[in-house]
Amino acid sequence: MKLIDCRQLQKTYADKQVLNGVNFTVKQGEFFGLVGVNGCGKSTLIKCILNLCAIDAGSITLSGHSHYKDKARNFIAYLPDQFSLPVWLKTSDFLYYMLKLHNVPRQDKVIHAMLVSLGLETHILRLSVKQLSKGMAQKIGLAICLLSRKPLLILDEPMSGLDPEARVLLKRQLQRAKQNGISIFFSSHILADVDELADTMAVLHHAKMRFTGSPDIFKEDYQGETLEQAYMNCIG
Repeated sequence: MKLIDCRQLQKTYADKQVLNGVNFTVKQGEFFGLVGVNGCGKSTLIKCILNLCAIDAGSITLSGHSHYKDKARNFIAYLPDQFSLPVWLKTSDFLYYMLKLHNVPRQDKVIHAMLVSLGLETHILRLSVKQLSKGMAQKIGLAICLLSRKPLLILDEPMSGLDPEARVLLKRQLQRAKQNGISIFFSSHILADVDELADTMAVLHHAKMRFTGSPDIFKEDYQGETLEQAYMNCIG
């Protein structure tokens, strides 16, 4: 089953073409990693998928529904690349509110276990949002997505602001989510993470998909011992 199906996407900002004939699919149970240089259009592509940004041409379907329809996004949890929390709330208030939007009942033991699994102490719930560091706020956003019970998570630079220990803990939770049948579409500029997590990767460069396939095939096609070497050969 295709959870995301993008066909011939076109997107232009002013006189700059950001997406030019972009095609790809994300299947059920798949981890799909999108890579590209800063400013290449990764976040724009994600916003187009979620209908937060209008496309100029092409089509996007989510689980068989047009991305224009609200019901197409009912099964998705999304973490944007610049995740900021409302500073006037307590952390607990924000987290409980977001879970309510996802129709997830409040279960304190489950919530506390998820926070601990991401390296957060449960007393963080009593803090004001404005007291959180960038890394703490990022972990709260990730916890909400992982607790959402949605079959597809769309994560834009999920490792942003995380220290090495937090990245290891997050990868552990993502792998656990995969074992539970969760699909993930994520963008990243950390190629080692893509190599470790992604079943399928895509390279967005100069508005086009230069490659779509497994990281191993990418390294073979572009003659790189590492994903970094293959990536430089690809865009070079």
